[in-house]
Amino acid sequence: MAASSAQTGEWTARGETGTRPHWLGQLTKRWTVRVLLSAVGWTVVGWVFSLPSLMGPNYHQSLRMYLTEFWAWGLITPLVILLDRRLPFSGKQLGRRIATHLVASAFFTIVYYYIFTTMRALAGVVPWSSLSARQLFSFANLGWYLWSWLICCLIVGAVQAYRYYERYMSSELRLERLEHSFAEARLNALRMQLDPHFLFNALNTISSHVERDPKLTRRMIEHLGDLLRLSLESKDKQEVPLVEELEFLEHYLAIQKIRFGNQLRVTMQVAPEVRLAAVPALVVQPLVENAIRHGISRRAAGGTVTVQATREGERLAIRVLDDGVGLPPGWSMENSAGLGLSITRERIAGLHPNGDSRFVVQNRAEGGTVVEILLPLRLVGEEENGRALA
Repeated sequence: MAASSAQTGEWTARGETGTRPHWLGQLTKRWTVRVLLSAVGWTVVGWVFSLPSLMGPNYHQSLRMYLTEFWAWGLITPLVILLDRRLPFSGKQLGRRIATHLVASAFFTIVYYYIFTTMRALAGVVPWSSLSARQLFSFANLGWYLWSWLICCLIVGAVQAYRYYERYMSSELRLERLEHSFAEARLNALRMQLDPHFLFNALNTISSHVERDPKLTRRMIEHLGDLLRLSLESKDKQEVPLVEELEFLEHYLAIQKIRFGNQLRVTMQVAPEVRLAAVPALVVQPLVENAIRHGISRRAAGGTVTVQATREGERLAIRVLDDGVGLPPGWSMENSAGLGLSITRERIAGLHPNGDSRFVVQNRAEGGTVVEILLPLRLVGEEENGRALA
């Protein structure tokens, strides 16, 4: 920032020596934590290697030697990692990466041994004359060089293993995202099939009453408009609270009651504690439609459709019962189910692929059919409904 003086017209800089940018502080803090963790880690490794001589008379000298040995590796390891990141080879070119590291490891081994000897001299383990070129490259130190080179190769192997672990986790995450996107696209496609299915059936119902009773037809169209509005509001949702699904069902039943009159009786038995349970959007309406079309409409005296929703342990149980004609002999979900039942079953299985759900269609002992759905009980929509009530 800068400020001007009204009298002199000069500009004075402000804030140039202020606090460092936030990102720089975070970066410094992150590297500080890494350095501290690395120092603690290599110290622990050195202490562990010194334990065999714990009860010996020269334990302190042995401890200093091992600590300096692994502290020196703590300084070399970042260089190995930096070289690995700067290599112009992809992760698939493992042979070239290994060859480059083998050549570089000879250089790192020499650098390491010089740092190691310097630290030992500082710790009083060896005299300072050990840093002379004659002492550093003497034949007596060949064993130390070979041992150091092997450790350097071990560090290179650990770095490569970590890189491949990162690639593996990244691939797993990418695959999981693709599977999730595929499952979501499949569920959306199934949902898109349901919307025109119920719409065409509702329009057929309305068209059959246009000339017979225009007033009732207008009421049907009003309820159909509400159905379309609710369907559009939930088109991007795979799950909705049960209370919203029941509101959608009420408008559909209003159309059917106008059509069938006293021949259609509907009973709702919904436990209060499950009204906010999460259910797949547009899951109950196809079941009720199937009960009316294939059960109730085929009886001259009509019948009753009962919708039940209760809690059974940690599950939500939804049942649609009718006292109609029942299932024909040899009926099965695989070969005889219509579009509504088949899509509903697939959507439930897609939303709960771990076997936590159940979808069963069977005859009732009293006559008629029962469709039973079991879902994991999960409450949603408390905040939204609280605002609505307010």
